[in-house]
Amino acid sequence: MIDFEHAGPIEPDLDVQWAHGVAHKRDDPGPPIQVHQVDEHTYVLRQNKAVHYEAPFLYLLFGNDRAILFDTGATADPQTFPLRSVVDGVIGAWLDTHPRPGYRLVVAHTHAHGDHIAADAQFADRPDTEVVGPDLPAVEAFFGFADWPNDVVPFDLGGRVLEVLPIPGHQATSIAVFDPWTRFLLTGDTVYPGRLYGRDMPAFVESMDRLAEFALRRPVEHVMGCHVEMSRTPRLDYPLASRYQPDEAALPMTMQQLIAVRDATRLCADTPGVHVFDDFIVFNGAGARANLQLIARTMRQRLIRRIPR
Repeated sequence: MIDFEHAGPIEPDLDVQWAHGVAHKRDDPGPPIQVHQVDEHTYVLRQNKAVHYEAPFLYLLFGNDRAILFDTGATADPQTFPLRSVVDGVIGAWLDTHPRPGYRLVVAHTHAHGDHIAADAQFADRPDTEVVGPDLPAVEAFFGFADWPNDVVPFDLGGRVLEVLPIPGHQATSIAVFDPWTRFLLTGDTVYPGRLYGRDMPAFVESMDRLAEFALRRPVEHVMGCHVEMSRTPRLDYPLASRYQPDEAALPMTMQQLIAVRDATRLCADTPGVHVFDDFIVFNGAGARANLQLIARTMRQRLIRRIPR
């Protein structure tokens, strides 16, 4: 048995160069899924931008009794995006080192948008596997929420106990997850170095207040979202649908940046449109005017800044 309570927290390996797409079709894009071992019991996977421009990050966490995979990417086709076989390979290698019978897998989601649930069907017939439905009743029932979105509920992988917090606003079923073993705070599409879409801005602001309060009471070291859309140049993001991002910002964000997102959402709450900050962009998506601003920004980037698609 692995002692997740007393042997941790560990220092995760975040020294990784993520694949950022290719400039020309003749270039080698690399594998459709990049796998990075953060530590012996934690993996971060990224979908290749050559497969889908969203290039989401997925998280695979192991406990003594079961593992959990957060999100299944933006592509359903197992031929172009063989998520099931990649995850099976990682789990198989882990079980070779930590053998145990009847090891289960949970497939859950940071939220229900299509680029996070597309490959769910690849796991539908996998033995010892539960795929959590992406709708709110399914999420509430599986994790045991009694008072959404105010509950914080534990989820035990077998000695590795996660804490799950609802954070609707980007999407109705958005959650955040704190892992004491890595001190990761998984934030889905609510906080990451990119465009933060407040589709329901009042709920987004309330969720950011709860998330910041939650995180300040825990030893969070790394805020881990599901995309990178900012470059390393402050205030400069890559255009929508970019398939080549050669100078990406780092995936992990800090508690200081999380608080900055909280403060920014408060500042932008009553003003629809695109609000640009050094490390992220807040999109208050209420109404057609806001969407027109987003489209205009993308066109301006492509024409003036010449950021490659």
